[in-house]
Amino acid sequence: MTITAALLATVIAISDGDTLTALTSNHQQLKVRIAAIDAPERRQPYGARSRQALATLCFRQQAEILVLSRDRYGRSVGVVRCQGKDAGSSQLEAGMAWVYPQYARDFPGYPALQAEAQASRRGLWSAPDPVAPWEWRRAPRD
Repeated sequence: MTITAALLATVIAISDGDTLTALTSNHQQLKVRIAAIDAPERRQPYGARSRQALATLCFRQQAEILVLSRDRYGRSVGVVRCQGKDAGSSQLEAGMAWVYPQYARDFPGYPALQAEAQASRRGLWSAPDPVAPWEWRRAPRD
């Protein structure tokens, strides 16, 4: 895992369960996608709950952000800690996100967190057939 920047910033917006906007000390807005997880989309089942879970942890909080890369949409991708907790781990433990397999190589503990939430039927795992966001995004909509 290569860290390209480490900073403290105040979280000013939550887009969904894996994306937030933070304001840096020099008043720059930084949109951050939490590394190695994928949360339900806003209109997907559990999307609103996932967003709320991230907001409860991070909104209006000072966040430690370790930027790892940029995604194709120009967002920073990184590890986010709010209230002393890793946001990615928290979302997985609560059953509010999936491990994003192709991006999780540097996060070996994440699959076990997801498996534990799944076994306990927490969050989205309480649904009979939860659909991963990457599959939901590909499905045709009316």
